[in-house]
Formats: sequence, C-alpha cells, structure tokens
Amino acid sequence: MDLKTASAIRRLRLISVPEGISWIILAACTFIKYVIDPSVDVARVLGPIHGVLFILYVLFWADAWNRTKWAKGKAALYFAYSIIPGGGFVIERTLRREAEDAVIAARARKEGVVNA
Repeated sequence: MDLKTASAIRRLRLISVPEGISWIILAACTFIKYVIDPSVDVARVLGPIHGVLFILYVLFWADAWNRTKWAKGKAALYFAYSIIPGGGFVIERTLRREAEDAVIAARARKEGVVNA
C-alpha cells in the first residue's frame, strides 16, 4: 500500500467517527424536538454541522475508493454505513483492521515469511 492510499484510508477513518456521532446526536435532537418538546430546536445548529461532516465523509470515501480500487459492493457498503446512525463506528473499526492486516503482510513480505 502506497503512502497516498494509506493517507486516504486514514482520512476516511478519522472522519467516520465524528460523522457517526453527529448523526446519532442529530437523530436524538430531532426526536426530542418532534416527540418530547417542540421548543428545543438544537437540530437547527447540529444539522449544518452534520451536513459538513457528511460531505467530508463522502469526499474522503470517494478518494479512498479511487485509490484502493475496492469492489463496487464493498464501496457501496462503506457508503451505506454512513447513512445509518452509528455506521461510522463500524467503518472505522473495519478500516483499522484492514490497515493492521496490511502492515502485518508488509512486515511478513519484508522478512521473507511465506504463507503456508
């Protein structure tokens, strides 16, 4: 994995958690506004914040997809996780594991270890 690809995946990992948190908070505030207390309108402030985070997520997702050459199904799954509340946490964990596996594989290649 080259440096630009690793950077693209890192950016996607870094934005996925705040985007997931903002989605959950926005959903909770919207629920509070429409179900519990209509005078609470925190969603007016949190909506644009979540919007910016989502746009950044989509841009970083597209960059990572372009650089990693993920299959269409895998790329679609990573995009779909951004739409469901808390999906950003799943994406971050998955991408972290993939990065760790890539590091382990690179070290094994460097040391000349062959898979049995």
